[in-house]
Amino acid sequence: MTAKVSVVVPTRNRPELLAKALDAILGQEYPGPIEVIVVFDQSEPDLSLRRDDPHRQVRVITNARTQGLAGGRNTGIGAATGELVAFCDDDDEWLPGKLAAQVALLDARPESELCCVGVVIDYDGRDVDRTLGKDSITLPDLLRDRLTELHPSTFLFRRDALVNGIGLVDENIPGSYAEDYELLLRAARRAPIANAPGVGVRVRWHRQSYFTARWATIAEALQWLLERYPEFDTAPRGHARITGQIAFAQAAGGHRKDAIRWVRKTIRHSPREARSYLALAVATRLVSADSVLRKLHKRGRGI
Repeated sequence: MTAKVSVVVPTRNRPELLAKALDAILGQEYPGPIEVIVVFDQSEPDLSLRRDDPHRQVRVITNARTQGLAGGRNTGIGAATGELVAFCDDDDEWLPGKLAAQVALLDARPESELCCVGVVIDYDGRDVDRTLGKDSITLPDLLRDRLTELHPSTFLFRRDALVNGIGLVDENIPGSYAEDYELLLRAARRAPIANAPGVGVRVRWHRQSYFTARWATIAEALQWLLERYPEFDTAPRGHARITGQIAFAQAAGGHRKDAIRWVRKTIRHSPREARSYLALAVATRLVSADSVLRKLHKRGRGI
């Protein structure tokens, strides 16, 4: 299958990283045409990035929807002309063979509407591979665990299924935080998600990440998610994971009473959830949130 692939790359003030991301996309070992749509959000578009080659085209547009990542992605999806739509963050890099492997898997799995692949986390000069030992991901899987191996820079959708079935990225999520996870949940409600073996994307974690230390937004977005997915009530472990993250965000933001309230909720759902105890340690100032995150990131993990 040599379907045309439209790659949506939202960007904001990261010209050097963006250039690396584009080079990796355009250099893919894929025989079909690739259309890259660079969506500038809250920043001046760089028209010099345009490329007219129909086999490897680059288009430059501005975010015409809600400011932020969700609106940027949706602007790109609306402009896409390919049968398949992929996402890539402006600070990540596709590895050679990534796209060809995913397109082949979607071709072999007509029932799937979304395909992902493993990643390598690049943090502080250290690489950690994150892959899943399964080729199909269901809604119960995602309720139990965020499965961060399913990174948005690996998403490859059938465009018709995305636009007319799954739906666009939700622009109402506070700060666009966890919009990728919400989209995975929505996709998995309809059909199992195909997962290609190996790693296909280098994901950079760094201090430029726009969600670093935005604790109030994180707590609000996760509460939004719980309210809209009652299915979490069927997955105590997954519910506790979310409430534990909220507890940690409240603690990191200096809201001790709120943090302890969410810690109690977390323990009620799952006494073994480690995030509740990390949140308690941060709330009581035994450790700092930054030190916890640094240690987790070195292992390719997040809170």
